[in-house]
Amino acid sequence: MGPTKNLSYLIHHLAGVMGKQSDQVLQEQLGIGLSQYKILMVLEWNPRVQQKSIGDSLGQTEASISRQIKLLKAKGLLVSKTDPSNRRKHITAPTPLGMQITEAATDILRRSFDPDFASLGDDQLLQLTAGLQHLHRLTCKPGKPGACDHQLGL
Repeated sequence: MGPTKNLSYLIHHLAGVMGKQSDQVLQEQLGIGLSQYKILMVLEWNPRVQQKSIGDSLGQTEASISRQIKLLKAKGLLVSKTDPSNRRKHITAPTPLGMQITEAATDILRRSFDPDFASLGDDQLLQLTAGLQHLHRLTCKPGKPGACDHQLGL
């Protein structure tokens, strides 16, 4: 059996290739990387989430998230303020520019991959989406390593 007939390998391989392509197009067009885009997305969904939770849901270390957040703040895409209910915590949220960049990145990625997805046809695309959503629910159950605590907006 070749590697493209191994479902697990194929999913990992496609995710890696698409990740590299996404990172390149976002760097070229917006000056942010895929990791920064994913952090902006998570913070847009939930600005009260802690860095550890962001790292867990994205499969990154807290140190990596912290570095990316510092870069995003320096670019004016995020702001942090002290949580009034707990002075030891900080609330990090996207700025209006950060939200604009997040939306622009989403559109850029959609335009980049839509031609490939469109080649599947409507029925195949619906089946693929439903299958991936189902796998996400199974794979990200609480208690599993790397499980996320979000439903990806589903």
